[in-house]
Amino acid sequence: MTAAASPAPSAGAAVPRQRLDTRPLWGLVALAALAWPLVGSGSTWLTLTVAGLAMGLIIFVIASGLTLVFGLMDVLNFGHGVFIAVGAFVATSVMAGMADWTGSASALAHLGAVFAAMLAAMAVAGALGWAFERVVVRPVYGQHLKQILITMGGMIVGEELIKVIWGPAQIPLPLPAALQGAWLWGDAAIEVYRLFAVGIGALVFIALLLVLNRTKVGLLVRAGVQDREMVESLGYRVRRLFVGVFVAGSALAGLGGVLWGLYQQSVVPQIGAQVNTLIFIVIIIGGLGSTLGCFVGALAVGLVANYTGFLAPKVALFSTIGLMVAVLLWRPQGLYPVASR
Repeated sequence: MTAAASPAPSAGAAVPRQRLDTRPLWGLVALAALAWPLVGSGSTWLTLTVAGLAMGLIIFVIASGLTLVFGLMDVLNFGHGVFIAVGAFVATSVMAGMADWTGSASALAHLGAVFAAMLAAMAVAGALGWAFERVVVRPVYGQHLKQILITMGGMIVGEELIKVIWGPAQIPLPLPAALQGAWLWGDAAIEVYRLFAVGIGALVFIALLLVLNRTKVGLLVRAGVQDREMVESLGYRVRRLFVGVFVAGSALAGLGGVLWGLYQQSVVPQIGAQVNTLIFIVIIIGGLGSTLGCFVGALAVGLVANYTGFLAPKVALFSTIGLMVAVLLWRPQGLYPVASR
């Protein structure tokens, strides 16, 4: 008796999609729910939660460029902070040059000045990223230890050049009037700028997901990571695609620098180095190279920092490190590890 042949898959059979692991997302909800009774006041809890989401999304915008570069190019860029600092300082120059706009009574003029500063920061940071990739990163592709050393050196040089151009002193970056103040929702005061930052961060997250998963460019970049020779044999120049990824990551860092500078309302040449540690904590929590992991990790860091800052200010300095340790004990490769790593 011959064994029955297994049925051949139909030509139109759909490839099963990998299910999204929602446990980290529910973990964010549980974190916020746990904080409510500890804070004690519903209005205070709402204020802290919105502030935490805003902080988290600003951190996501800053860190998304780094996780994009590592996830798609396998480059450990410890000089990422220089693009953050350049973006923030470019914003101070643009905002100062548009004093007539920021000093007018028109809210649209205020927002126009902010968006102009963001675009200029992204353009300058992206151009700097192009030069940084050609001069600093390109000779050390595939060599992680050398990447760490040479990119850290690049950041130190970049900070000194910023001091030469803008000076070593702290420069104010005040919010225009349209982004100042707060909206009252019952007894809760929600700052306007926090909501603005939430909107920008959400737009960046959606744009990244759409580009990486729904466009030909995203498909080619991801295919180039998996099998570079095959993609090049089809006539596509993977190196150019990777340079574009590095430029995009640098531009996102510049945008994050503007958001962080407005958040602090001042900038210093060391602003990039100050944020660098927080960025790496976020991408380690999320899983190296994972955009979704970076998003969830940044929100977790923002919420924990704000809740602990209110409940136990002395513990707030170590809260993010404690969160990272807790997550790694649960998932040693991060919340959403990239399978190929």
